[in-house]
Amino acid sequence: MTITVLLADDQALIRAGFSSLLARAEDIEVVGEAGSGDEAVRAARAVRPDIVLMDIRMPGTDGLTATRTIIDDPGLTGCRVIVLTTFETDEYVFAALRAGASGFLTKEIEPDMLRQAVRSVAAGDALLSPGATRRVIEQFAHRPAAPTDTAERLAVLTARELEVTRLIATGLSNDQIADRLFISPLTAKTHITRAIAKLGVRDRAQLVILAYETGLIRAGAQ
Repeated sequence: MTITVLLADDQALIRAGFSSLLARAEDIEVVGEAGSGDEAVRAARAVRPDIVLMDIRMPGTDGLTATRTIIDDPGLTGCRVIVLTTFETDEYVFAALRAGASGFLTKEIEPDMLRQAVRSVAAGDALLSPGATRRVIEQFAHRPAAPTDTAERLAVLTARELEVTRLIATGLSNDQIADRLFISPLTAKTHITRAIAKLGVRDRAQLVILAYETGLIRAGAQ
């Protein structure tokens, strides 16, 4: 199955570079390019890609606004956005996640990791670089306790789904969760999928945010 990708960056050389890197993968195809946020939205609606690689800083409508527009478009259900930027700052990480991005990576990413990032997000997983994950955890370290009505959202989860969600929020992969709970990676992924569906969040990144917002886990927990 071929994963279709739309590249959105205001620099043609960067788009050409990413296009060349992705073309080396037999299962990935670049189906469009855009040089601004507005162009990215129009192109996404035209070609309906599986993944949009979205630069944050672009002329006119920026990448975050374009991401939010794409994610909120009912005609683009299933289209996921990986935000790319030169600088991994707190402001960008959280703005990207709040906009609905499924991944956040710096442009210095290695070619193999870029291709794997596209595959992971297309498969329904969320992707954050290690630095971004640390920032998510640090951001919630000093937050006050969540409102009762927010915490009550977790009541729909089974005990196992709660435990899996808690482990996701500590940064563990599916394989690591499986080892910790003595279950198969497929079973771990099934629990994650069910938790995402029950809580009405888009993907793994949003599940991590909710885990901290509801007080299911506190920063520093293992």
